[in-house]
Amino acid sequence: MSEYKISIIPYIESMVTHFTPLEKKIAQYFIEKPKMSEDLSSKAVSKRLYVSEASLTRFAKKCGFSGYREFIYKYEQALTETKPLSSNLMVNVFESYQELLNKSYSIIDQNKISRIIDLFLSQKRVYIYGKGSSGLVAEEMKFRFMRIGLVCEAITDNHVMQMNQVILDEDCLVIGISISGQTSEVLTGLKMAKKRGAKTILLTANQTDQEAVHCDEVLLFAIKDNLSTGNIISPQFPILIMVDIIYAFFMETNREYRQEIWQDTFKAIQREE
Repeated sequence: MSEYKISIIPYIESMVTHFTPLEKKIAQYFIEKPKMSEDLSSKAVSKRLYVSEASLTRFAKKCGFSGYREFIYKYEQALTETKPLSSNLMVNVFESYQELLNKSYSIIDQNKISRIIDLFLSQKRVYIYGKGSSGLVAEEMKFRFMRIGLVCEAITDNHVMQMNQVILDEDCLVIGISISGQTSEVLTGLKMAKKRGAKTILLTANQTDQEAVHCDEVLLFAIKDNLSTGNIISPQFPILIMVDIIYAFFMETNREYRQEIWQDTFKAIQREE
């Protein structure tokens, strides 16, 4: 039977917005997991963090415990205790996600990611094509990358794709997302983009040499039986893993600048609310 470690860290993280700055400092210490050899008594932790023992008590109570003693007992217990998954359905879901994570790690090509980042930086406009579940990823990708300074647009409608292809040129990058590698609208879009001089990238779980001809880069993501039907695992999951990796690398091209843009977009959204 599969077992997973129990952790109270998610409970701490769920309370972060309610913490004072001092309590956030305490929370961060426990979220980052101190070494097993460290003394976690209230006296030792208060000295280590330069906070009072009373602050530790208030922090523990805000997390839903009677005091620091109960909090640290549960925290230390969670570091070693495992919890068996009693339901076969839960086992299937967790193991499917773990399988896709392992496959994603095995399939990733850092040199290819670096080349893709170069395309992101060299092209003036980025268009992301996707249909169905892949279209949802295209929208998410647009939202995330726009917030860190990439001029991009997600296109999920057939007619809009066709109109978009007319205005493509050598300054454009078109990213096509297709789990099956057979979505005709997306593949046709990449072919037309290539003809007009645009750079092209295909994100897919099923590579074919025929489609690779129309793409500057083909980035594979992990697959599992019946992934495209979404019976157990959301079809977007393995694609989003690759999107997150690209995002992390792109962020590092100019972290200070991109972090500043992210903060500005965050403030703009807050004003609207």
